[in-house]
Amino acid sequence: MKVPRTPDSMSPPHNPASVDVLGVGINATDTIIRLPYFPARDSKVEIISTSMKPGGQVASAMVACRRWGLRARYVGKVGDDAAGKFQREEMAREDVEAHWIKARESRSQSAFILVDEKSTERTVLWNRDPRIALRPKDLRREWIRGARVLLVDGHDTAAATRAARWAREERIPILGDFDNCYPGLEALLEYVDFPITSRDFPERLTGEKDLLQSLPKIFSKFKCHLMAATLGPLGVIAWDGVRFILCPGFRVKAVDTTGAGDIFHGAFLYAMVRGMVLEETLEFCCAAAALNCTAVGARGRIATLREIENFRQRSARSERAFDSKALASAARAASLQGPRKVK
Repeated sequence: MKVPRTPDSMSPPHNPASVDVLGVGINATDTIIRLPYFPARDSKVEIISTSMKPGGQVASAMVACRRWGLRARYVGKVGDDAAGKFQREEMAREDVEAHWIKARESRSQSAFILVDEKSTERTVLWNRDPRIALRPKDLRREWIRGARVLLVDGHDTAAATRAARWAREERIPILGDFDNCYPGLEALLEYVDFPITSRDFPERLTGEKDLLQSLPKIFSKFKCHLMAATLGPLGVIAWDGVRFILCPGFRVKAVDTTGAGDIFHGAFLYAMVRGMVLEETLEFCCAAAALNCTAVGARGRIATLREIENFRQRSARSERAFDSKALASAARAASLQGPRKVK
């Protein structure tokens, strides 16, 4: 199976205002605090280092795509504080076409991310001023036109739904990055062609703990082209309406897992534009995400395309999250629930 190409994905656009990828959603300023171990209650721990880094699901995905040579456009909202200025400067430095909505007398989204040096696991402490929520009235339809593929997240669902509806009307494929069930999310999912979620999201949405059952349920209900969940170091599992595709992860010496999902989604966008087959797409995404975990920050190591390809060819893989028999059995069971639904 090929990931459906975006319209005219391999040829130069005729419209000078067009872009390869468009992202509407979150940006954030992260303060990374590296610790020798996670602190117990009522204790003191000497920190290893602190650093301020740009982040945010959609913003980081756009930066990754731009570094890989795609034309990227970002739409997001910030406050009028130093963090907002930092975000705008970083996006300009990365040469991403950015359309900013500024909320007066407001704080931009920020997070303090505690990274356990032993396990490399992270704990995110975040704050978001309600005044920087992206609203439908903030968007302009011309920002959507000319894009080959749209990425949205699940935070400001009303605005994301408007962007996705406009994209559908423009016949632009839509990729979704979801980790929590925010109000209005199901209305947004009606427009999303490729939901790629966190491991826990399908259970939160359906109540079904088994991914091999929850993924087909979401696929069928929302008539997706592909439904997938990332599995951390174990890679990703996807359902295309006929079969499960499991792509094991890559083994790395992780330093910080912040932003792994963001870069995974950026890599999926890149693969869509380049017309990669699905198995190659998922492997490319896992490799890019794994390499990003070898440095600090959401954009810690957005590797070059050559680095990713070399890594894919030479690096050891994780164990399989599911065995082949379980996948085949679950696929047969899912197929009995009804025929594949295609948008």
